[in-house]
Amino acid sequence: MSTFSADQLAQLEQQAIELPSWAFGNSGTRFKVFATPGTPRDPYEKIADAAQVQKFTALAPTVALHIPWDKVDSYDDLRAHAEGLGVQLGTINSNTFQDDDYKFGALTHEDAAVRRKAIDHHLECIDIMHATGSRDLKIWLAEGSNYPGQADLRGRQDRLQESLQEIYARLGDEQRLVLEYKFFEPAFYHTDVPDWGTSYAQVAALGDKAMVCLDTGHHAPGTNIEFIVMQLLRLGKLGSFDFNSRFYADDDLIVGAADPFQLFRILYEVIRGGGLNNPDVAFMLDQCHNVEDKVPGQIRSVLNVQEMTARALVVDGEALSSAQRSGDVLEANRIFMDAFYTDVRPALAEWRESRGLPADPMAAFAASGYLQQIAADRVGGVQAGWGA
Repeated sequence: MSTFSADQLAQLEQQAIELPSWAFGNSGTRFKVFATPGTPRDPYEKIADAAQVQKFTALAPTVALHIPWDKVDSYDDLRAHAEGLGVQLGTINSNTFQDDDYKFGALTHEDAAVRRKAIDHHLECIDIMHATGSRDLKIWLAEGSNYPGQADLRGRQDRLQESLQEIYARLGDEQRLVLEYKFFEPAFYHTDVPDWGTSYAQVAALGDKAMVCLDTGHHAPGTNIEFIVMQLLRLGKLGSFDFNSRFYADDDLIVGAADPFQLFRILYEVIRGGGLNNPDVAFMLDQCHNVEDKVPGQIRSVLNVQEMTARALVVDGEALSSAQRSGDVLEANRIFMDAFYTDVRPALAEWRESRGLPADPMAAFAASGYLQQIAADRVGGVQAGWGA
């Protein structure tokens, strides 16, 4: 394991990546949701599947919930169920994008009654956070307009701030609000929170317990995401990541699948800015598995984040800084690229075995028979899917 220093191994050992409960349900394209044998039928089974990722990787100790998709009668019972499987309940995600009332907005709607409904949903989510022990309320808003002149752009921003103020005021002392952004979809002319600047402006006006959530798939092609990461860390407002990959728009593919070098560059800036293993910067996945099996899809995802973190850790920081200061463009780039091209996989496999983990978590999970078991056991009932 000479590839890594003792300090680098210690940093890798601390790494934690939160899994999304919805990644284990059925999902698909805009035209078809594909069923998969063994898909969870309720939140308890979603958590059981997520616990398999933690079992084989030791990288995924928490599971994010989505309300109302993961509503249960007893959150104390769900919490005990998770802890019994070796994981904790994590971020609570709100949903104001499926009710007919929200056709023209939720927290930004012209109608005070619709805004009241959306605010009350978030207050319910905070109550659930108290029951689950969750710290973060993550808000993504599918709000905007399709045509010039359709909506009062400034008025919507004002109403959004008013709505968020009420939600923010309900947070407990140790709880946070993280506001996600997305440059388009489902609205095509304007989106109410389309970029990191808008999210930052909204949360900065709320206070210290409000942060920005950066989804790596929520950017236009060619966007320098690592620059945004650097800036939000510099400003102290990067609260969490939603890791995934995109080829065209918000494709929700396995993180690192589309552009491993981009993931490396992002993680380098995370490390450079003090965001690695920083409790104030949560690592999360936000992915859908449409054609691949879901549990191994999540295993592959967390391993990709771990591998690119390891490569970013072996950047020779002193040599890079020296080359940058001297203006040696090619040497600086060589040092950076040498780290990216370092094959850390053998060293990671050896290190996993030293910790009692399988050298190859993907192969070990495949050999466990878990997928075959749940396909046989979960017959009958309604499988969980996108929106359920």
